[in-house]
Amino acid sequence: MSKVSFRARALDATKALPIYRSDEIPDLYDYNVINRAVPQMPTGMEKEEESEKHLQQAISVDALQKNKPIIPTPESQEDVPHYEKVYSSTCRLPRNLIKLSAFDALGLDAEYADYDMDSDDEEFLKTCEEEVTPMDFERMIESMEKSSENNVISLLDAKQLFSDVNHNTLAQIYDYWLNK
Repeated sequence: MSKVSFRARALDATKALPIYRSDEIPDLYDYNVINRAVPQMPTGMEKEEESEKHLQQAISVDALQKNKPIIPTPESQEDVPHYEKVYSSTCRLPRNLIKLSAFDALGLDAEYADYDMDSDDEEFLKTCEEEVTPMDFERMIESMEKSSENNVISLLDAKQLFSDVNHNTLAQIYDYWLNK
């Protein structure tokens, strides 16, 4: 007597499946051991983690109580005596928070500034001696903002940042940014 074995394979929706009546199915008593080789799906855990005691307990309890899944969680405490020692109450948020955008990941963000012009900025640009594009203006304002994290940069520092911009135009933009 040979062993009956099954292998997992995808169903083909175009093929008709055979239908058996109850009297056509062979008795399973003839086949004491059915070797069903089902490939094990990857769990995303390492081997040592899969054999962890708590995980195995949760799986075995879940197998016993099919409709009541149990997720092992530690007990929570309301009053932790050493909380103040571990977590200080003098937390200061940084001036700039972490920013992430899809443009950063694709490298497309390099051509766009974080600063966004408003109607006052547009009116100011019309009065500039030299024509400055809105994109360049936004980059200049953003660079001066980022350079002034702790202290406001001086006009000389701004000149070093934008050596290619006309001195008079830069002075106008710097004064506008400083007053704004």
